[in-house]
Amino acid sequence: MTDLLLVAAGALVDEDGRVLLCQRPEGKSLSGLWEFPGGKVESDETPEAALVRELREELGIDVGARCLSPLSFVSHDYGDFHLLMPLYLCRKWTGIPQSLEGQALKWVWPKNLSDYPMPPADVPLIAALTDLL
Repeated sequence: MTDLLLVAAGALVDEDGRVLLCQRPEGKSLSGLWEFPGGKVESDETPEAALVRELREELGIDVGARCLSPLSFVSHDYGDFHLLMPLYLCRKWTGIPQSLEGQALKWVWPKNLSDYPMPPADVPLIAALTDLL
């Protein structure tokens, strides 16, 4: 049986309706691909708490768990592990998102999200996001 990996992701939407994408840095698996910010859920965390922590660590922003609205999720088999990833919509945070881990950041119009190469698990989430926005 393959290991199950739980990852929480956030679709940060700015005042203009653009979505923040992060590019996976060199040296990480799937490097160069664009993804929604977030990360692994630790054993003592809820997905919401993990996303709040990851957004602080990766982007230097503070998000209250009450500002995270569940939008969709994806279940994807990568072969050596199975990824389960809830995607939360977030329109309110404190601070200005900045790259704290060497990743490139880009604000993207929803209609252009599919122009960016993404990990296979992220691709199905684009439809849910563009339908909403």
